[in-house]
Amino acid sequence: MTEPQIDVLYSEEEIAARIDDLAGEIARTGFENLLVVAVLKGSFMFAADLLRAMHRTGMAPEIEFLQLRSYGAGTTSSGRIEVLRDIDTDVAGRDILIVDDILESGRTLAFARDRLLERGARRVAIVALLDKPGKRAVDINADFVGFDCPDRFIFGFGIDMGHAYRQLPYIGALREPPAAAAGPGKAGEGER
Repeated sequence: MTEPQIDVLYSEEEIAARIDDLAGEIARTGFENLLVVAVLKGSFMFAADLLRAMHRTGMAPEIEFLQLRSYGAGTTSSGRIEVLRDIDTDVAGRDILIVDDILESGRTLAFARDRLLERGARRVAIVALLDKPGKRAVDINADFVGFDCPDRFIFGFGIDMGHAYRQLPYIGALREPPAAAAGPGKAGEGER
């Protein structure tokens, strides 16, 4: 099997520097009794690095994991969300920071935010490593964003492509031949 040609969009060093900056921004926000909720699976590397960076700023949040899946055929979401793994911690009266890999349509993050607010969270903020605002299907924005992401199908740094490439220390995209870049059906047209 031939390895794909990959364009590195964000290097390991760029990601590490931006995560340190994000941790500083988050620390200056004044969260109280903070619970970090990492959305699995794609955010696991980002969440781990962000939590270590937050520790270096003097923060000591608790952490929980939430695993969600949106139904749909192929790469298009129907907008229905299924909870595969819920959090165990009582969120009533607490500040929550949801950590996700990419904010694209916004359906999954809106579902998670609303679910936590319904359970009595005092405040729910969102940090996304990547933001694709042109793909938004619901009215939601992240409070903290690592990078604005081009409209390409990306992978690496915890984000998979067909269950592969999560282990890459950088974020990449498939290199497209010049003729394919302008044609229909290019990578990144689907929704995550």
